[in-house]
Amino acid sequence: MSNDFSRRTFLKGAGITALGAAAAGMLAGCGQGYQVPANEVPYDVRTTPANETIPNWLGLPPEIAESDITETVDTEVLVVGTRTGGLPAMMSAAENGAQVLGIDRTAKIAAPREDIGAIDSKLQLESFEQFPQFRIDKKEALEDIVRYANGFVRYDLIKLWMDESGSMIDWLTDIIGRNGEMVMNFEGSVGTEGQGARDKAWATGHSPEAVGAAAEDKNFNFGVCLQKYAEEKGAQFRFNTEFIKLEQDESGRVTGVIARDVQDRHYLRINASKGVIMATGGYGNNMEMMQARQPWNMDLRIPASGKGGNPTGDGIKAMLWCGAKMDPIGTSVMFNRACCKPDETADMNITGEWFWFGEQPFLKVNLDGKRFCNESGPYDYMLHSTYMQPHKTYVDVWDANWKEHARQMNEVGCCRLFPFDNGAPSNRTADSMESLFEDLIEKGYIQTADTPEELAEKLNIPADTFAETFNHYNEMARAGEDTDYYKEAYRLIPLDTPPYYGVRTGAWYLATIDGIIIDTNMHPLREDNTPIEGLYATGDCSGGFFSVSYPNLFTGLACGRTFTFGRRAGMLAATGQA
Repeated sequence: MSNDFSRRTFLKGAGITALGAAAAGMLAGCGQGYQVPANEVPYDVRTTPANETIPNWLGLPPEIAESDITETVDTEVLVVGTRTGGLPAMMSAAENGAQVLGIDRTAKIAAPREDIGAIDSKLQLESFEQFPQFRIDKKEALEDIVRYANGFVRYDLIKLWMDESGSMIDWLTDIIGRNGEMVMNFEGSVGTEGQGARDKAWATGHSPEAVGAAAEDKNFNFGVCLQKYAEEKGAQFRFNTEFIKLEQDESGRVTGVIARDVQDRHYLRINASKGVIMATGGYGNNMEMMQARQPWNMDLRIPASGKGGNPTGDGIKAMLWCGAKMDPIGTSVMFNRACCKPDETADMNITGEWFWFGEQPFLKVNLDGKRFCNESGPYDYMLHSTYMQPHKTYVDVWDANWKEHARQMNEVGCCRLFPFDNGAPSNRTADSMESLFEDLIEKGYIQTADTPEELAEKLNIPADTFAETFNHYNEMARAGEDTDYYKEAYRLIPLDTPPYYGVRTGAWYLATIDGIIIDTNMHPLREDNTPIEGLYATGDCSGGFFSVSYPNLFTGLACGRTFTFGRRAGMLAATGQA
């Protein structure tokens, strides 16, 4: 197996010039991933001389001596990463007759993301007679996604998701329902229409739900359901196996991987005659890579204990070493769902808490006590506005009538707290927020008070300024017009019933969504747009679909893209069609 190439070819083929200018999970998504043992690096990292233009976070491919490779495994399709992208790839490849092996460094299957975005599923189509507002004009939807990305996308990838995501959901619906263990819910809502909403919401979300005995089984989840199906079709899983690097032949075709057993640390070679599918996630837990590619988002993060995964970018780096190119701009999915204490600000050096309620568009002020933007809109719009404020941290403020207000604000997607318009359940309920508040109050995060001045003092923001902001906001709410930042009138609600609540808020970090640019056959592309044969990519390690902001008002778009492209990659690798 040869990985030899010239320095000049690598720098050009991997798109490193662009990466260097921008700079001047691995196998887990948003759950807990495998942790490298203390005082041990995953493998011997090869460093680059100081005068090289390769970013420090990338380095050179690791060298593994042949004598250290003590096991060889042969398969047809190898899937690296067995979660949101890897599971559908394995299922599809196995359905299409291939011998399939999936590897993951975790000890067992983890549940994939469960808000899955799609257009024209049977469930969605069946809803149109009762809810005609759920219909989606694909041309309008395409342009909206492109707008979020400022044009830094491959249109054909978005069209592919639009054209194949509906049938993907139908496929999943049949699979999860085959034993009566789960059902698929269509999350039907587009928010409040005809009252001046600034941003359009799209009814794209689908979410699996365990039912019957499966709902009571603590060892059962969406991932277990899909693993069982993949195994029924003949696919095999090998856990506790960490990916190290890809292997190529003299022509540049990917032929397999070098991996390592997590437990006894021996190296193995896995040959994949039909192809390797990378589903290794992003790089959100690679701090050096994050700082190089998107330092602005790093500054907004509040790490929340027990929330988030362990994606290290190893799959992305491996594909770059093979000559692939990467998106020019670092991009992330960030939610305003993390909070810190009144004497803290957003910082990677603190540990905050999860704050699911943060996306509700109540009054939000900076640490000077001043309102600074329209609180209503896509999640990261609010966070990007916060970047321009003191300490890149803000304060959420709400009152005792928050349940009634949240219902009126009528959010969509995963932050919704009430059943969807078509009766589908929300991810979290309003009632569940009460225990969340109690816990965060006890831990010293959420503060309560009977007056805005007292609340400001507890939050360590200027009391006089905040009281003036608070009163002015209420005056505009009673008048029904936001003359400052033009928030929709139905979401501009007076805060006039104590106790008042407040908490310092920042970004809960879900995932990076910039990656290796792929074509519609899921092949990573070189700088000259030629595909790397024998290699496929899906999910957060792949790119060409998102940039700048995540279009969260397309509920489940990232997950829907990953499932759709994973299914396609499995079919193409198994059949050899591309």
